[in-house]
Amino acid sequence: MSRIIQLQDGTELPVIGQGTWWVGDNPNQRTQEIEALRRGIELGMKVLDTAEMYGDGLAEMVVGEAIADCRESVFLVSKVLPHHAAGLELQQSLEQSLERLQTDYLDLYLLHWRGSIPLQQTVDGLEQLRQSGVIRRWGVSNMDTCDMQDLLQCKGGEHCQVNQVLYHLASRGVEFDLKPWLNEQHIPMMAYSPLAQAGRLHDELLASDILRGIADELDADPFQVMLAWSIRDGHTLAIPKSSNVSHVQRNIQAASLALSDTQLQQLDQVFVPPTHKMPLDII
Repeated sequence: MSRIIQLQDGTELPVIGQGTWWVGDNPNQRTQEIEALRRGIELGMKVLDTAEMYGDGLAEMVVGEAIADCRESVFLVSKVLPHHAAGLELQQSLEQSLERLQTDYLDLYLLHWRGSIPLQQTVDGLEQLRQSGVIRRWGVSNMDTCDMQDLLQCKGGEHCQVNQVLYHLASRGVEFDLKPWLNEQHIPMMAYSPLAQAGRLHDELLASDILRGIADELDADPFQVMLAWSIRDGHTLAIPKSSNVSHVQRNIQAASLALSDTQLQQLDQVFVPPTHKMPLDII
């Protein structure tokens, strides 16, 4: 995969990685999920995103098994719950994640969302972990513009590498102020659920004649167009869930799709960009 984004510290990453929300929930799918993650790594989708919350650690365990013989080829991301995000609880949460992932360090550790613990305490804890080497970098998730501004006022807050938020064609609220602000600060955005969740929005997206027409023009499928759209600006890393090998191969092909200005305008007519500040969309 030739398209990349660059983190604050200069690290270059492919624009499409692999998400693991719901991975590990069904034991009967474990072998298939491990095979898909490994195939994704082989194809260049080396960013693997997980969290202690996903299946109460089950997703981390699946990821740990998948990367057991290729850890150094992976950019491993996990997330800490907000009520664990300071002091001894932060240290313990990280240790438990590392044990499930069968590794001794994380490439990136994220605060899953902002909770009641003061941000400075969380930043202090993450900075200590970074300086010790047990995490290489840290960032945040589900943080709106005002939260990010508060974060950058913290001592050490400038070391935040990414903000992971919900972003897909039917959820564009971040484009009004958060995404431009992140771009100005040179903080990449990680897009979770870039293909939308199964359910009403997912079905509405797939029912769009415009989306399906553009897919036909590009000799692609609607999922690939949605994914290509999410990474179109060069400042976003998308992490679609990869549950089987066919999904993985479809996802990687989206990195080579280039949407024309006309096609982007057509999508804007159906999936209208925000014209005012909207609450941060979270699932």
